[in-house]
Amino acid sequence: MEGQEETTPVDAGHEAEHADIYGEDGVIRPAFVAHIGAAIADRDILILRKDVGDLHQSELGDLLEALLPEQRRALVDLLGADFDFSALTEVDEAIRLDIVDNLPNAQIAKAVQELDSDDAVYILEDLDQADQDEILAQLPFTERIRLRRSLDYPEESAGRRMQTEFVAVPPFWTVGQTIDYMREDNNLPDRFSQIFVIDPSFKLLGAIDLDQILRTKRSVKIEEIMHETRHAIPATMDQEEAAREFEQYDLLSAAVVDENERLVGVLTIDDVVDVIQQEAEEDLLRMGGVGDEELSDTVVATSRSRVPWLLVNLATACISASVISQFGATIEEMVALAALMPIVASLGGNAGTQTMTVTVRALATKDLDIYNAGRVIRREVLVGLLNGSVIAVIIGVIAGLWFRNPDLGYVIAAAMIINMLAAALGGILIPLLLDRLGADPAISSSIFTTMITDVIGFLAFLSLATWWLHLG
Repeated sequence: MEGQEETTPVDAGHEAEHADIYGEDGVIRPAFVAHIGAAIADRDILILRKDVGDLHQSELGDLLEALLPEQRRALVDLLGADFDFSALTEVDEAIRLDIVDNLPNAQIAKAVQELDSDDAVYILEDLDQADQDEILAQLPFTERIRLRRSLDYPEESAGRRMQTEFVAVPPFWTVGQTIDYMREDNNLPDRFSQIFVIDPSFKLLGAIDLDQILRTKRSVKIEEIMHETRHAIPATMDQEEAAREFEQYDLLSAAVVDENERLVGVLTIDDVVDVIQQEAEEDLLRMGGVGDEELSDTVVATSRSRVPWLLVNLATACISASVISQFGATIEEMVALAALMPIVASLGGNAGTQTMTVTVRALATKDLDIYNAGRVIRREVLVGLLNGSVIAVIIGVIAGLWFRNPDLGYVIAAAMIINMLAAALGGILIPLLLDRLGADPAISSSIFTTMITDVIGFLAFLSLATWWLHLG
């Protein structure tokens, strides 16, 4: 995952040194990309080590995404051991796989040993099982066991995102012993904000914040100052649920425990920020019916991800068309109806999308539940009625003046109110129903909501028009 490190004076100087690789719009400068591309073409390793070797992982990730595929592979090959593999956590999956698939497993095994465990898992989890096994077999026993345990947890779970490097001490140690241990042990994580307290079986007993350690006398025992970890996260918990725990309780880090409440890792805020961004992007893409598509995907992969929902959309469009076909005689008698039908459907669709977007997001953040669903439904119905009335008056006047037929204005105004109410109900009830059935409301709500507003809109408008014509 993307690491968010503290800015030390060295980091500040580093950022200033490389600030010129970005333009004012925050995008990497074409001149810098061209410069690196020329160095790659000339196989100028000295220039690459100087201008690329010490880039921050996020900067290197941006550079990799800006380069052509063959340039990326050549850059990694030329830099060799100087290439920062943590940059692969900053690029999308297609680019990451393109680079890793062209590297020998021995080089990957050597590189992941230099990474934090969560970054190593992030790279390994996309590889084939055979490649994973071959790479893990080349790692030291302890590190191999840690990474294998993380990879055994479900995808998008806290166990996949956790770091297996943490600081844990027994409760009978003193503060002085703990401080000496942190000073002398070279295998501790580079950055941490909590020390965990465990029993001999690694069962989590509590935690201590570093600031409390610094303010306590050396002779005080750990068990006297530790606090209970009330927000330990099960390793099998979905990463989105874990992120919600961080948001609700303002956590900077949290212990991750297995089914026996034994400490297996720690989840940190930098990982959670990445999870929040990833989940938000997934929801946005799914609402558009494009799944987990990425910009670097091939034409075939992109087409494959979009076609299924286009076919579903085709089916719902046919349903709407079948409704219209039932009123062919009415449309032939008054051609103005054909001009006004898209207005009713379009406004209803937009209103339904507005309600649906708010509902899907509320479901994702757990803001909408069984306790407030009734109140929210009533609110959306009233909003639909109010907005429908306002739009109905406007479109009724426009249609009456446009076609010099006041009765036609009344018909489309009534149809607009009906469709806006249908849009409000469909926009909230469809996501709620899909969520209740265990389906992801972000994936298919938009298609079914649009179908509802199209069918109800056409049916209401054309039925009212038919009734009015026969009445007349």
